[in-house]
Amino acid sequence: MSTVTIPASIPSVAEDCEQLHKAFEGWGTNEALIISILAHRNADQRKIIREAYAATYGEDLLNALDKELSSDFERSVLLWTLDPAERDAQLAHEALRKGNAGHYVLVEIACTRSPHELFMVRQAYHTRFKRSMEEDVAYHITGKERKLLVLLLTAFRYDGAEVNTNLANSEAKILHKCVSDKEYENEDLIRILATRSKSQLSATLNHYNDQVGNPINKDLKADPNDPYLALLRGVIKCLTCPEKYFAKVLRLAINKLGTDEEALTRVVVTRAAVDMKIIKDEYYRRSSVPLEKAVRGDTSGDYERMLIALIGGEAA
Repeated sequence: MSTVTIPASIPSVAEDCEQLHKAFEGWGTNEALIISILAHRNADQRKIIREAYAATYGEDLLNALDKELSSDFERSVLLWTLDPAERDAQLAHEALRKGNAGHYVLVEIACTRSPHELFMVRQAYHTRFKRSMEEDVAYHITGKERKLLVLLLTAFRYDGAEVNTNLANSEAKILHKCVSDKEYENEDLIRILATRSKSQLSATLNHYNDQVGNPINKDLKADPNDPYLALLRGVIKCLTCPEKYFAKVLRLAINKLGTDEEALTRVVVTRAAVDMKIIKDEYYRRSSVPLEKAVRGDTSGDYERMLIALIGGEAA
């Protein structure tokens, strides 16, 4: 067996591995023990646990989990245990075959991750699937959505806070002309959304609001049934106010007509260690119901317990 060096900052990794192995032994699986460990370890710790588990027991922890768990609980645990870049690569790959709904998953990855995180996702995708992510997006997605998504996913935005006010003012006018003329596929419109830093884009959209008298997303509702315009609005929300975007996804996932477990799992798992606190605040502001209460009302069993552990913020 190979050995893994355990950092002093994670003295319990050997015990975590031993406890996880015990959770898989016998006639039944100890799901509560799995949650108590994995839901309360950050990404670096989970990575080291996976390495140590493989070195100790000769099996990938993900394979062991896959054999022992099932259904929505299994998916939530497996996605959470993955390295964030590997997880996003998997989500992107799955999204390619889900039509319009998958487009939003790609937008989330392209627009709510940092430039470095997105670069790591593209590397992880390349490593796992032996193709580039943009290659697969260009192959599986057609029409105007293809151009938008390829540019968003391949951009490496500047991540600083500096803003060029003159540029923001001039590009606000460009956006207004494109929207007024209904040139929603205009190269300049897509270029601005896909390449400008988030700080620069926020300034540009503020200028748009000042010049026009309302937010750009209001003007992009000219045809509420146009899926491309809806996707553009999603892009802008993800870039400028992701907590509002994700709170809405959660509200739509938890509704009286049935639960969208796929969307619920994706948002909780990908945002638990990022901005879940402000998403929870936004969810409560819009629905007057705490997110934890809403999740408990729409899920059950180990799946419910896993989500609540992540929403609680202890996984950050």
